[in-house]
Amino acid sequence: MDSKNFGVLVDKIFLRFDTYDPIQCALIPMLQDIQAEIGYLPYPALKNVAELLHLPPSQVYGVATFYHQFRLRPRGEHMITVCRGTACHVRESLEVYNFLNQQLDIKPPQDTSPDGAFTVQQVRCLGACALAPVIKVDDTVYGKVDQAKIRDIILAARKGGMAE
Repeated sequence: MDSKNFGVLVDKIFLRFDTYDPIQCALIPMLQDIQAEIGYLPYPALKNVAELLHLPPSQVYGVATFYHQFRLRPRGEHMITVCRGTACHVRESLEVYNFLNQQLDIKPPQDTSPDGAFTVQQVRCLGACALAPVIKVDDTVYGKVDQAKIRDIILAARKGGMAE
């Protein structure tokens, strides 16, 4: 396809979207803004969004639960991200994830410790494969973690610092 036909193609695709209800197009950005302000999406907020956009609450809830970017529960003070990419998987990152949950008294499907200090989540890759297994606490990446190192990391985070 040559470049002069791109304009025609884009115009044709735009016409498909031009028929969409602008109210429904506002749903995801509204949920993103609410979560940015509150930190998660409480049910009363979802209900208010549904009323404002004239959508069934089930549709709003369905969108909020479909996309991983949205949280329906408050997040802990510290976010611990466990890499589950191939290199980390081979080096037993599932055991790291399970050990973190055990140490923090988190019982899946919950993801936040009862004291609200930590939320543990799994991601596909943190991009530090040479350091596998890897976790990230807030903005700090820790590589080649084992049970002893995890205990030190948790203790340091509780004290407001970083582990060595």
